[in-house]
Amino acid sequence: MTLSTILLASDHAGVDLKTALVNALEERKLEPIDLGTHDHQSVDYPDMADKLAHELISGKAPRGLLICGTGIGIGIAANRHPGVRAATCHDVTTARLARAHNDANVLCLGARVTGVQVALDCLDAFLETDFAGGRHQRRVDKLGAI
Repeated sequence: MTLSTILLASDHAGVDLKTALVNALEERKLEPIDLGTHDHQSVDYPDMADKLAHELISGKAPRGLLICGTGIGIGIAANRHPGVRAATCHDVTTARLARAHNDANVLCLGARVTGVQVALDCLDAFLETDFAGGRHQRRVDKLGAI
């Protein structure tokens, strides 16, 4: 497992955006692990979040990306799992701060509210930003204790 490996999953609303992000990751010589779904047949976002969370917790990759219509529902579902810190982001700033301040390990995006270029920029910020630690570590530790 390396930082170059990233898990991805989406519901039916996020398939097209996920495909674009998988292609971009492959172009960057990163290893995307696409957990589905792969078509527009309706699937429930909690099932996809659960699938990714289990793989993340098991150590298959250090970070993940989840996509649904808004990024909200799939993020709520992912955060039900201990050890998952999923952040729904809408721009580069929120993606960068999710990593730097919250040590987020899952980026959640909304395919119906986020364009492809913004999603790519968010993904880059999420992958390139390190956790700042310091005063933020205390807060992340409290999240883990809840």
